[in-house]
Amino acid sequence: MPPQTRMTKQRRVILEELRRVTTHPTADEVYDMVRQRLPRISLGTIYRNLDVLAESGEILKLESAGNQKRFDGNIMPHAHIRCTRCGRLGDVMNVPARIPAGGAEAEGFFITGARVEFEGVCNACEVTN
Repeated sequence: MPPQTRMTKQRRVILEELRRVTTHPTADEVYDMVRQRLPRISLGTIYRNLDVLAESGEILKLESAGNQKRFDGNIMPHAHIRCTRCGRLGDVMNVPARIPAGGAEAEGFFITGARVEFEGVCNACEVTN
């Protein structure tokens, strides 16, 4: 069970801004969004609060090798798709969220879940070719 955290004003605004968009912003993009409402907030405060919100299960931290961390305010079970040309992320809904019993094995591990990231070409990149 994720740890409970106190919902400070900064944390609440960060959470509200993340839940308002579907673009999976980076920490810098979250900073730009939140500064519209809290002009004096620092980038360090954004980073710390994003980590706290992710650790508490309020948001998702999306990490993949070679790419900047991105954040998702939608914690409902879903997968993601990354454009192989521009790197844009999107949501993929209706993907089975559970691994069927006996459906996967890893020696020395008990599998508790999986993160799926699909690859494709977004509409904007497809149109430009």
